[in-house]
Amino acid sequence: MADVNNLPRRVRRYARVSTAMGGLAARLAGKRYLGLNLDRGRHAADLTSALGNLKGPLMKVAQLLATIPDALPEEYAAELAALQSNAPPMGWSFVRRRMASELGPDWEQKFKSFEHEASHAASLGQVHRAVSRAGKHLACKLQYPDMESAVEADLKQLKLLMGLYERYDRAISTEEVHKEISERLREELDYMREAAHMRLFRAMLKAEKHVYVPEHVPALSTKRLLTMSWLEGVPFLDATKGKQPARNAVARNMFRAWYVPFYFYGVIHGDPHLGNYSFTPGAGRLNLLDFGCIRVFPPAFVGGVARLFRALVTNDRAGEAEAYRAWGFKDLSDDLMDVLGIWARFIYAPLLDDRVRTVADGVSPGAYGRREAFQVKRALDEKGPVTIPREFVFMDRAAIGLGAAFLHLGAELNWRRLFEASLEGFSEEALAARQAAALAEVGLA
Repeated sequence: MADVNNLPRRVRRYARVSTAMGGLAARLAGKRYLGLNLDRGRHAADLTSALGNLKGPLMKVAQLLATIPDALPEEYAAELAALQSNAPPMGWSFVRRRMASELGPDWEQKFKSFEHEASHAASLGQVHRAVSRAGKHLACKLQYPDMESAVEADLKQLKLLMGLYERYDRAISTEEVHKEISERLREELDYMREAAHMRLFRAMLKAEKHVYVPEHVPALSTKRLLTMSWLEGVPFLDATKGKQPARNAVARNMFRAWYVPFYFYGVIHGDPHLGNYSFTPGAGRLNLLDFGCIRVFPPAFVGGVARLFRALVTNDRAGEAEAYRAWGFKDLSDDLMDVLGIWARFIYAPLLDDRVRTVADGVSPGAYGRREAFQVKRALDEKGPVTIPREFVFMDRAAIGLGAAFLHLGAELNWRRLFEASLEGFSEEALAARQAAALAEVGLA
């Protein structure tokens, strides 16, 4: 039962999604061109309800957009952030057929046991626990059928939605945002690529004794089935109930799990959803669980991140401009620099303060970045449209997601010292060499 990019399936998907999008289009057009009153809060709730009934990538994209400041109006972002990956799991008879299509009719003989009920169901697939013939505990991630068709249908409708919003509000050009989301989401369909990402992270984090990455099992994997070692752990949010030292340990390990790959290899984990982590009480051992959304950056982009930090520390305006150019921002007027500076000083705030502190004192995880995004949005209304470089999309999203996780933990650390330690010996040349070697080793070059 092969998955194909099937036109009839795409047409059916278009019809279902277009019902929700059509209502949005009509109401936005009425607001802009006819002066009709639009209750954006109520409309956003209606749209969220419609999208929440759709299994597949559109729900994942909606969650993603909710974490990218200014990608959607605030009312829509707040509603979409509440969407959960609540796709109903495939039943056992269906799972058996899917497994047979991936591993052959004798697939059950390749396992000592395979649990009928999914341990986790998400937007693109579901996970089953299993035990290998040798007694090794496994996690089998099985993709839902027709996901390629669903992705293409949903991305087409997403482009329509973003285009409508851009006509309604011209502060931000969304073209590069859509390109970046499209490329990453298509990559997530390829579980062999995700397996290579997993191997990459195992290599990059091998010296981090408190960060664990699953081991890929090639003999039981295909492009639509990813089998890996099962990592025992408790949900991330359970860590928020621990004592302060334990919560700090989890946060420190999360910091290392993010910044070591970034500054040594130019790689980030682009999906900081809390469900992608689990932990083991005690030393704060962290398990990384999902490697579908991984972003590899040019060394110059990473150098720009380091350069901006140093420029903000020394109030070096020229250095700030150099960093923004390295990220891909163009036509840097003084006004645009001021606007970008609002966001930069927010993101870098805990790194500029040489003391033990939370990431953002007095801010809730759900509100993290919202006030600053509103300030930037209001300023861009007067300066726009501004094209957001595509590399910036997932970097920004990951930074916000990581900060929100630290706030959930209530972690109190000297973020400045942690950051400077991760920058020791940094150079773009050394990063480029390590990146090339690591990607070649796992087959991603």
